[in-house]
Amino acid sequence: MRWTLFNEIIVMSWDTVRGNKLRSALTVLGIVIGITSIVGMTSLIRGFDESFRDLFRGMGPKTIVVAKFSMLSVSGGADFQQLLKRPNITPADADAIQEKAPSIEIVDVTIGGGGPGSGRQERIYYKNQRTKPLAVFGTSERWPYAVSLEVESGRFFNATEVQHRTRVLVAGQTLALALFPQGDPIGKQVRVGLEQYTIVGVMKKRPSPGFVPADDFAIMPWTTYAKQYGIRTGNAGRGEVRSIQVMAVPRDGVPMDHAMREIEEIMRIRHGLKLQEANDFDLVTSEAFLKIWDSITAATFLALVVLSSIALMVGGIGVMSIMTISVTERTREIGVRKALGARRVEILWQFLLEAVFLTSAGGVLGIILGASVGWLVHVLTAFPISLPWWSFAIGIGFSAGVGVFFGMVPAIRASRLDPIEALRYE
Repeated sequence: MRWTLFNEIIVMSWDTVRGNKLRSALTVLGIVIGITSIVGMTSLIRGFDESFRDLFRGMGPKTIVVAKFSMLSVSGGADFQQLLKRPNITPADADAIQEKAPSIEIVDVTIGGGGPGSGRQERIYYKNQRTKPLAVFGTSERWPYAVSLEVESGRFFNATEVQHRTRVLVAGQTLALALFPQGDPIGKQVRVGLEQYTIVGVMKKRPSPGFVPADDFAIMPWTTYAKQYGIRTGNAGRGEVRSIQVMAVPRDGVPMDHAMREIEEIMRIRHGLKLQEANDFDLVTSEAFLKIWDSITAATFLALVVLSSIALMVGGIGVMSIMTISVTERTREIGVRKALGARRVEILWQFLLEAVFLTSAGGVLGIILGASVGWLVHVLTAFPISLPWWSFAIGIGFSAGVGVFFGMVPAIRASRLDPIEALRYE
């Protein structure tokens, strides 16, 4: 076809769509809903995904976590009852790794900050004020280096304070802002449970993935934590779940695989495992966690596409129905055009482009609404969002594809009408 003729067909198709505004709007409603859900949910899921990855990147990309069990074992299909029977990790394991693993530079003990049995929540009080429930856990003095997080003000507690079970506390941003919005929290006395603690430092803000508050925590020496909450740390205690894990950071230049092999050998010897026996502990890195997260997000995107496709299919069926009715209503018009020399391909293109215009208009409107939903959620809840260009391209591509697929049958029907029969049609 000549470009001038093709341009005339485009103008004619657009005039037809514009002349039937109500019918066109009802036709593309399903398309709008489908594209809105794709763009809106993509912006929220991508925003959460990027924030989650930033959080893990900021918590030590080289950190190796030694735990009784983790999401890796659970997601791998291991029997949960058997996982509970594993021996607990102890501070003595951390000492052994520090002494016998030459590739390891930093070793930290964390109680209540992750792993099985963790999740203790406490309100922290200062005079007549209190915080919302915050995660309270205990660590060694090396925790900031293990998770690559700096102290914003004050200091972190030292080895002497850990050894003597000193009641000192390092606050997250949430605690500091809630109890001391205008003043300096350093040196202030706060109450955790029934005990008084002195705040010695405040940690820097961490990226928060959506509704997961990364700064809702308070840290004390692990020895103090174990004493206050009655956690026995001296033996492995099979069958008893304790929230103890060890974090190890390899020296610069040491491959992660080599460091993990050293830790594995030490832990197997300590647990008395024979050569053919499987590990009764987990070694986890941030990369392993991100692989699990990748599978979760992939499944989420797949579910999103499936659900959105249902709305797009409903919208496509509506487009096909309306275009079929339009062909019937305009039978005489088609007959006149064919009598004046219009070819079948020109009639086909006219009706096909009308369907594409309808669905593309629905796609553009869906993109605008979906992006607006994402920004509204971000403004109201501070939930992170991401609006990548490819989500817009997918929206336009999906909507145009639906127009081509569902508009093809009516367009072919129109192009095959006999001009004599069409002119006789009443």
